[in-house]
Amino acid sequence: MTTLKAELIRLIRDEGPLPISRFMALALGHPRHGYYMTRDPFGQEGDFTTAPEISQMFGELIGLWSAHLWQAMGAPARFRLVELGPGRGTLMADVLRATRIVPGFHAALSVHLVETSPVLRAKQAATLSGTEPVWHDAVATALDGPAIVLANELLDALPLDQFVMTAEGWHERLVGLDDHGGLAFGLALVGEDSLKIAAPAGSVFEQPFAALDVVAEVARHLANAGGGALFIDYGSMHSGLGDTLQAMKRHAFVDPLAEPGEADLTVHVDFERMGQAALKAGAALHGPASQRDFLLALGLAQRAQTLSQKADTAQRQAISDAFDRLIAPGEAGMGDLFKVVALSHPALPPLPGFDLHRLPEQG
Repeated sequence: MTTLKAELIRLIRDEGPLPISRFMALALGHPRHGYYMTRDPFGQEGDFTTAPEISQMFGELIGLWSAHLWQAMGAPARFRLVELGPGRGTLMADVLRATRIVPGFHAALSVHLVETSPVLRAKQAATLSGTEPVWHDAVATALDGPAIVLANELLDALPLDQFVMTAEGWHERLVGLDDHGGLAFGLALVGEDSLKIAAPAGSVFEQPFAALDVVAEVARHLANAGGGALFIDYGSMHSGLGDTLQAMKRHAFVDPLAEPGEADLTVHVDFERMGQAALKAGAALHGPASQRDFLLALGLAQRAQTLSQKADTAQRQAISDAFDRLIAPGEAGMGDLFKVVALSHPALPPLPGFDLHRLPEQG
């Protein structure tokens, strides 16, 4: 039994069953035993691999997208380049390397990272040595003045609540204890007016309050102070019903209740609701688009070809494999499972990747 699991069992005995959102928050962010607080989970030696770890091409294109956005903003003399959930700092490092060719961009920016994990902050500091990033525990303090905000695989890790339709109506899904004292899912009746959603028995409705709050907070800031944001994650273009909570350890799915604190917990992002939250907060919405369409529109194929021309045989194969993984459909790749949405100040023009506008090819 993990240390955190034993602590959760004691907590449930003392206070009663936990909402899914609190269980997720503790499993991922407990200050001593939380999954992200105690390890580097990325790459082959970890539990999952993200797009920036697959290929430098991903971060390079995001960097050039950011530079284009900065120019569309009127090239402000000072702006914050903010990343939410920066992992090892790989994406930001690639963004900064790719944008060295853009006159004035680096002189204008300051790097701000929203990260609560001390382990990952140390990794980011090493990766971004010489950059002098500023770290924040929350989104609110990272946003000040014109901003470009990047978030890759952030929203999927934010806690949500789940509700299950039964013959008696909606019940909230909770984490409690079974007859043997172990963790188990259970249900608690929801107030009659809490959910007014028609659904057949057995349906699961997910309420991603934390993700919606982050998107709305970023959108409000952009609408007031200027700039844009890019959210990339796996999920659905349109709202629907279903249980998307999953746990992953060593690149394989596991029981979410089996080893809290030792496995990553994620959910699928409802991009339709995220977009609605952004619009309600006053930002312009671009997308969503599939990761495949977005990256190809930015010139991924051309970038892969350029890199391959300078590579040896083994490197060319690695570039080809990475290209396929980033855009392939189904379980073979990330192309259609991952979606991309951008937010911006309402006065900005259409952004690359969402209107078939290509970025200029870089050498």
